[in-house]
Parts: sequence; C-alpha cells; structure tokens
Amino acid sequence: MSLHRGLYRHADLARLLHPASVAIVGATPRPGAFGERVLANLAPFYGGRIHLVNARYEQVGDRRCHPSLSALPEVPDCVMIAVAREAVEPVVEECIALGVGGVIVFASGYAETGKPGRAEQQERLADMARRARMPLIGPNCIGVNNYALRARITFMPPADIPSPRPGAIGVVSQSGALGFGFEQAAFRGVSVSHLLTSGNSCDVDMADFVAYLADDPACSAIALLFEGMAEPMRLIEAAGLAWAAGKPVVACKLAVGEFGAQAAMSYTGSLAGSQAAYRAAFERAGVVLVDNVEALMEAACFLAKAPPPTSRGVAVLATSGGAAIMAADKAEAHGVPMPQPGPAARAVLEARIPEFGSTRNPVDLTAQVLNDPECLPACANALMDDPAFGALVIPMVYATAQTATRLPVYADIARRSGKPVIVVWVTDWLEGPGSAAFEQSPDVVLFRSMDRAYAAIAAWHRRGERLAAPPREVVRRAPAAAAAPAAALLAQAQGRALTEREAKAVLALYGIPVVQERLAHSADDAASAAEALGLPAVLKVESPDLPHKTEAGVIRLNLRNADAVRAAYDAVMANAARVSPPPRINGVLVQPMVPEGVEVMVGARVDPLFGPLVVVGLGGVLVELLQDTAVGLAPLTHAEALALLEKLKGAAALRGFRGSAPVDLDRLADLVGRVCELVADHRASVAEIDVNPLICAGSRILAVDALIVKNG
Repeated sequence: MSLHRGLYRHADLARLLHPASVAIVGATPRPGAFGERVLANLAPFYGGRIHLVNARYEQVGDRRCHPSLSALPEVPDCVMIAVAREAVEPVVEECIALGVGGVIVFASGYAETGKPGRAEQQERLADMARRARMPLIGPNCIGVNNYALRARITFMPPADIPSPRPGAIGVVSQSGALGFGFEQAAFRGVSVSHLLTSGNSCDVDMADFVAYLADDPACSAIALLFEGMAEPMRLIEAAGLAWAAGKPVVACKLAVGEFGAQAAMSYTGSLAGSQAAYRAAFERAGVVLVDNVEALMEAACFLAKAPPPTSRGVAVLATSGGAAIMAADKAEAHGVPMPQPGPAARAVLEARIPEFGSTRNPVDLTAQVLNDPECLPACANALMDDPAFGALVIPMVYATAQTATRLPVYADIARRSGKPVIVVWVTDWLEGPGSAAFEQSPDVVLFRSMDRAYAAIAAWHRRGERLAAPPREVVRRAPAAAAAPAAALLAQAQGRALTEREAKAVLALYGIPVVQERLAHSADDAASAAEALGLPAVLKVESPDLPHKTEAGVIRLNLRNADAVRAAYDAVMANAARVSPPPRINGVLVQPMVPEGVEVMVGARVDPLFGPLVVVGLGGVLVELLQDTAVGLAPLTHAEALALLEKLKGAAALRGFRGSAPVDLDRLADLVGRVCELVADHRASVAEIDVNPLICAGSRILAVDALIVKNG
C-alpha cells in the first residue's frame, strides 16, 4: 500500500457516503444472501434510486435486475459489491471505467487471512482505486450507514434507525460488529448521524471517515473506535479538521499492549510505548481518549450537547445523601472542583431545604422535595445562576412513571442558564421510564455511571481550556547551530549506544547542564581527578557495552577521600571484568558527587509511527518501578512542557515537599524543551535518549548521567 496519501475530504466521499443512487452488484432473491439483505435494508427507508445488478436474474421481487453496471440507466454514486472475492476485481474495473462515486467491498479472505497471495490481491484493489481516485471501502467490510438519508448499506439485520436530530453522533469503527452495536444506541434515545466501518481499510480508512464527518452538517460529534493504524498521523490530521470545525472527537483504542518495550535499550524506550504515544498524539490534536468502550457514546453525546464551560465548578443537586457522597468522591477522583454556593444561592437553599438536608455542595434536598414541587427548580436555578458553577449534576436514584415529568424542568434550567444539566442514572433500571426522553433531549445529558460522568466533565473542562488558549507557538530554545556539531559527535561514536561522556557532550551543545568529569585509567589517576574536581566523588566505568551501569555494579557513590576512590576504582573494574561477554572499557569516569535533590528523568525516542516523543518521570533508577511518567509529542511549547511535568503523580515533590525548596519548573520545562529539540533535529539518526537523572534543587538542575542510542 502506498503510504502518505492525502486525506479524502467530504467532497471526495460525498457520492459514496451520501449517494443519490446505490447499485447492488450481486443482487439476489435468495434469502440470507448479502445482496438480498442489503436490499432489505435499503428498500423500506432510502429515498434515493436503487439499482440491482446480476446477470442471472431479470427481476428480483418487483424490481428490474440488470446484467451489468454498464447496462444501468445512470452511473450510480455508490456501488455495493456483494460477490465472491474472485469476482471482485472485474467489477471494480467496470466501476472505474464508468466513473462511479465509490465502491464498498463486502468480500473477505484477503490480507486478514495471512494466506499467500491474498495481501497482493488486496493491494491490487487499493492500487486500482487510488489510480482512478475512486474511493473504495473494504474489503472485509460490514457496511456504512447514513441515517440522514435512511441509507443502511449493510448486510446486518434490518433496523429502523430514526433520522438524526441536532447533537447527533457520527460513529467511526474499525470493528464492524462493535460499530453496529453502537448503532443500537439509537434504541435508547441517542441520535446517530452515521456509522462508518472500514474493514481492511485498503483505501478509505478511519482517518478519511473522520475528515468526512468533520464537514458533514448532520454530525455534531465523532465517536471513534479503533485498534491501530499504519499511519496514525493521518488520523491526527483528520482530528485537526474536526477541531477546526468545532466538532469534538472522542476515541477509544483497543489493543493497548505496549509491544516492543522489551526490545528497548533505554528507560525511555520501555516507558513511551504505543499506547502512550497514541495518548500524546490525541492530546495534541484535542481528541478526548476514553479508556473503555462503555464511555465512548456517553462522552460523545455530552460533548455534542454541552456548550463551552463558563466555569470549572460543578454543583450537585441530589435527593439522596449517598448519591451526593458518590458524586463528591468521583469529582475528587477526576479533579473536578466542587466549590460552595455563594451568598445568593445559599439563601435560596437555606430557605427551601429542611434542616436534616444539606445546603452545602453536594446539596441534599432529601425526599421532602416530593412535598414541595417548587423546591428542586428553585434550588437548581439558584445554583446555575451562581458564577462559581458551570454545570449541574443531578443523580437519578429511583425511576418511576413520573420521572419523565422532570425533564421539562431540567431542560428549562439548562436553556435558561446556558449551562449543561447532567443527569446520572444511578438506578439499576437502566432503561427505566424517562431514560429515553432524557437521552433525546437536546438540553439534558444522561450518563449511566457517576465515574464516567465526571471523567467526561473533566475532559470537557480540558477542551474548554484548550479552546480559550492562544494559538500554539513553539519557540526554539537551543541555537539552531547546535545541530551540526551534535550530528558530527553522533557520527563519530563507535557503538550504537554512546558512552555517558559522549552523550553528555551532545547534551551540552543543546544547553543542557551536565556534571563535570574526567576519564581515569588507573586508581591513582582516579584519586587525582577526584581531588581536582572536588570530593566526595562518584566513579563509573565507561563502556559502550554497559548502557545501564547500576545493574552491572560499576558505579560507586559518595567517595569521601582518595583512598576510598582508589578502592572503588579496583572494585568497579573487577565487576566490569565479570560481565559476559567482556565489555569494551574506555576507563573510569570521575565526577564530583552532586548534592541531593529531586531526581527527574527526561527522555526521548523516535516512534516509527508518531515520530519524536519525549517522556518525563520521577525516580532516577526507580523510574520503571514507579511508572510515574508522562509522554508528549516533540517539539513542545513551554506551556506544554510545564503541563507534562504537572501530570506526574509526584509533581508535589517538584513544588517543594516537607521543607525542600521547590524546583524551578520554568527552568526544568526549558530543559525538557531542549531535549525535544535534540531528538527532533536528529530523528533520522537517534532512536532513544535518556537524561537520567537530572538532579534538581531550586534553580540548580544538573544532568549526572545520560544515554543516547543510535538507530540500529
């Protein structure tokens, strides 16, 4: 497959995905056949023209059947090919000759089988379609649905899916069967505009579908389910189009195993794996990534309906103390603020809520709300009028026949305030009375999980902050002139892994402060170097074959006098001699012992799919054990580098902990940016970089060890 094809845009796919006419090649009256099933899906609802093609029949039911596409009275927009794999290519050739708008291939048995020659057959289809600039979906595809046209071009069982309403979700799924499961959200009230499945994606893929939906007026948000892509940056480009169009993209990635980590030579390589790279890329593009399939449609529906947040504060209005506590717990878990009501709102709450309730946020109205019908709207409006709150969460703990009667009240509150009302369906009667009405409302959002509700609220806040932020601008920190001498040093290095001394020489060119050092070749030489550099001292065997020196036992720390240095020299050289196979040894590095501070790892690697990545973490040699890391796409703005550091669970240690001085985060973020520039400048020759640790104390930040691994 040819790589780096530009995206298909809405105009490129309009005839295929919004067709005025559909031809079914392989039409048949035989019950259960794919051609028969597609007709059963289209005929009752689709208002466009349907053409049947099969040389074996003159009629299929009461419809005329044509011997070939060329015999049709018009050139169809969309051709659905429901024939065996061996017969597909001639049909595609005829489609190209006629100039159809695009084709969908159901046939399986191509590259997915792994059998000899099948990938080549699939490649031929792709080449035929791309040379003709005729979009092809499939092969091994279940179908695509455009509900604005009531067009279900699929062999899945018939379903009467209503036309989309405002706030409709466009679903893009790499898995056909799972995708059609999302279609059934319509039966619980969710509005769906499209379901687009890609099959083997030999030509049209998920990125093209996202780009199409970005410009489709029936779609308000995009829900994306996928496993992986050969060119994921095309998907990021498509997500950028959706962002520019104001359409949220919510993604759930399956297959999250970190393949390739065991082969990595550095901490960075093992920590910045595939899933971390996808997360970083999606964050850069403004995509909301959810961790489980159950959250996908709920988050997409919320973001499709909710206006930009006016405040990060969230108020909770409950009729159950337990539900109020549940909401507070999840708010804390997801970092969603729950401030207390201001004086005006508090006055209303205190006047309405009995003394055994709670006027503090989360607010507990108690069951007395049943005896005072005006209590709930009065309290809800008071909270929504409070500028501290940007949304209102209402747990629905018990469904009754009267539940739906609350919807007009909630919808009016949302419209009047311009803020979302979020109903969390806590009852286990998942499809209880009123649930579909809440789903269908353009003003009220329904969740069936308090945890998923607050995760979506947190994502909504992050999206709002990004929308309000100034345009992204990357300012270079290191001089551009550093690239040439750094490239020369990389080329001169003999091994694939640079020695620590060689790596730190490269870092220094980019303005990254490194510890002083000398290379010693005897115990006496080491003692003299230590006294010159300043005691206490550190000794490390220098070898291109020992990238992780701690594990090899070739480091000694805090050596306080010359005799200790001499003894340590003999010990580390003895340990190096026991390594098998015998490593090449250049000597022993002597460095002054750097005073204590917070140990930070800054690394980078060149991902084959995403390009340069940077990873930051706490812990020095314990970084893999602690797994407290954050990954971003290089290069980073200063604000992005700061945000990456703030993501760390141990970020409190950087801000000062138990009397320690806070680390100069601006200085540390600047150094993270310089590592980004280093890996971006040398992405063709560098595979991995570890600066580990940087010892940070106030504004003193010093790299005391480093590893650079070149491409193999």
